[in-house]
This record gives sequence, structure tokens and C-alpha cells, in this order.
Amino acid sequence: MKIGIVGLGLIGGSLAKAYKRAGAQVAGFDINDLITQFAQMAEAIDETLTDENINECDCILIAIPPVPAVEWLESNAPKLSKDSLVIDCCGTKRYICDAGFRLADEYGFTFVGGHPMAGLQYGGFKHSRYDLFDDAIFAVVTEHRSDIMLLDRVKKLILPAGFSRIVPCTAEDHDKIIAFTSQMAHVVSNAFIKSATALESGVSISAGSYRDFTRVAYLDANMWTELFMENRDNLKFEIDTLINELSRYSKALEDEDPDRMRELLEEGRDRKVEVEKRCNMKA
Repeated sequence: MKIGIVGLGLIGGSLAKAYKRAGAQVAGFDINDLITQFAQMAEAIDETLTDENINECDCILIAIPPVPAVEWLESNAPKLSKDSLVIDCCGTKRYICDAGFRLADEYGFTFVGGHPMAGLQYGGFKHSRYDLFDDAIFAVVTEHRSDIMLLDRVKKLILPAGFSRIVPCTAEDHDKIIAFTSQMAHVVSNAFIKSATALESGVSISAGSYRDFTRVAYLDANMWTELFMENRDNLKFEIDTLINELSRYSKALEDEDPDRMRELLEEGRDRKVEVEKRCNMKA
């Protein structure tokens, strides 16, 4: 099995190391030549992904943000083999899938939208890990959801990197869910740490909840801005919902109403229980 990887940051670098661990041949490319060279020196890739060897790849994984990913596809679509499976790894799906399916239909290669559901608060190849995707899920968007043969092909090419399973979904469903499960966490964490108390106190009195809650405040502002803007409709809905909910807690404090506060806390606890039950039923 030969895997091509475009972009050797945290995700692309980790994919390269994971596939190397699985015994695959890996050809990689990063816009920063020094990163490509370093990845080869570190034996994360076997060779540079080029126009000459791109058609040798069974699967090409595009691990860069959506806008440059579309630009790469538009530039390289004529060079892609009809036998290669091209999968993006972007954090949003509607934009890249619209372009990917269109270009695949035009040039005859097979495109699938993908999202490896794992990451760290730090980016870059230097933080990449061979085990980053162990037991993680890989979200998959195909042009036709009933294409069982294609899903089986994706599964055989993706699971060797350590993923536990693939989860088919539509681009629309993916972006709606990811606004809540991922993007909101980054927004709230990033906003939460801006409290003056954080600087004044030095956070000398804290427990694990503070550390866990603020972990993703470390983020790549350029990358996340692009993802937030592309998914702005879904993300704005979630932010507005949270603001509305927080206002209810604030009002209970303002009114010195412990009964109302208790009700709100019980609502949240009960919702968590309900969500966990539904997740267990789907597992």
C-alpha cells in the first residue's frame, strides 16, 4: 500500500507516521520544503510526493485547510489517477466536498470527504505522533451514501492508521455536529481565558476542570478562523444558544434565586444523562 500525504503538519505528519508504523510506503509533501526534508530525515515519509509518483498512490490524503485544499485539488486534478482514492482531512466538509465531488466528476478520479476525529492543542510536524489516531473515528462523506463498495474501500485504506472505525455522514450533518462538538469548545475556551481574573490571580487555585477547559485555548488562529468562517451559520447558532442559556444562569444570580439556579443545574445534568444514553444506544 502506498499513501500520498499533502501537508505535513500535526495531522498530516501523524498520518505519515501512523502509516509507516503499519508498513505502508508514504510519499509526503509540505509547502515548506524544510518540513518535507525533515519528515524524510525522521523517516516519517519515504519520499517526496511529486508529479512523477502521485499516480502510484493507492490513497492521497489532503491534510491542509479547506481553501488551500481546494486550490491543490484544482491544480492537481488533471494529474490524479483514476485508480487513486483522494480523501481530504479538513475540519469542515461542505466547501471542500462541493469542490472535490465536482472535480472528481470532471477528471474521473474518486474523491471522498474525510475528517480524522483526533488532535492536539499544538500544531506542526514537531508535535505529530504515530499513535494520534489510535481508537479514533474517521468521519466519511461520499457523494452517494449508498455506495457500500466505496465505503469498504475507504475502510481498508483508513483503518491501518489506527482508527477504530469510519462513520459515514453528509457534509451538512458533519458541519452542524462539528460546530457543537469541536468548534464551540475552542470558542468558549478561548473566550473564557480572557477573564481578568486569570491574569490577576495567576490561576494559583485551580483543579483539573480548569486545565481541561482551557486546553484548546491554544489554537492556530489562522486555521480556526478559516474553519469558523466557513461554518459560520452552524457556529453562530451554537454561540447564540449558549449565550441565551448563560443569561438564564446570570439572571438567577442577579435575582438571588437559589431554587432557579438549582433547576438550571439539574436541567444540564439531566441533559448530559440523556445525551450519554443516546450515544450508548448508537454505539
